[in-house]
Amino acid sequence: MSKQHQVIHELVRTQARTLKMPGVARSLEELIRQAEKEKWTYAELLCEALAIEVASRNASSVRLRVAAARFAEMKSIDEFDFKLAEGLEQPAILELAKGGFIDRRENVVLVGPVGTGKTHLAIALGIEAARQRRHVAFFRAADLVRQLVEAKGQRELGRIERKLARVDLLILDELGFVPFDRQGGELLFNLFSARHQRRSTVVTTNLAFSEWPAAFGGDEKLTVALLDRLSETATIITTKGKSFRMRRRANQGKAA
Repeated sequence: MSKQHQVIHELVRTQARTLKMPGVARSLEELIRQAEKEKWTYAELLCEALAIEVASRNASSVRLRVAAARFAEMKSIDEFDFKLAEGLEQPAILELAKGGFIDRRENVVLVGPVGTGKTHLAIALGIEAARQRRHVAFFRAADLVRQLVEAKGQRELGRIERKLARVDLLILDELGFVPFDRQGGELLFNLFSARHQRRSTVVTTNLAFSEWPAAFGGDEKLTVALLDRLSETATIITTKGKSFRMRRRANQGKAA
């Protein structure tokens, strides 16, 4: 490469960074080599450069949305072992992963014993939603209720509620593991009411619906109203069987 070409390439990279086009800046040398080898027209080179930048921005957007969701861990649909899952229909889960239920502002409730893949599936659905460039937020239910209670005490509840209202998919994990008092139950009820038919929510729980009042301070009337809003347009998925982790450990012990 001549010195003049080096100067031009560096100038293009600098301009690309100034225009906030990191994809073009990173790929410039390879693009030019390929263009020269295949004798691209100027229009073809420009089209390919812009395509690379679009792909780069999409990937960056997904990374930011996944990070903003604050998942407890990273779990994908591909990693889920449907062979261990009793009663789960893989096609139904894959259909949910397409995100149509979010467009329709519907909910998903994953109910079943501890260790049967509920959290994995909820996170996987959230990651797929982030890949579709949707706003996702993940909370353990007890943590979110604690934040709401603290915010109310500090007169910041409205700010948090407005922030949650903008989330396309809210994931509440382990609902019922830690019981709420009446105030916590009311705040969660208000959250579900605000999202009802406006945004989508995914809930995981090890409690049958008949056991939910115990998790909401024994307030059966409030719990029934909450369930009514949550389940009106919800897909209910029931996981069964023993804990995946316990079965894997048992199998490993047998193999050893």
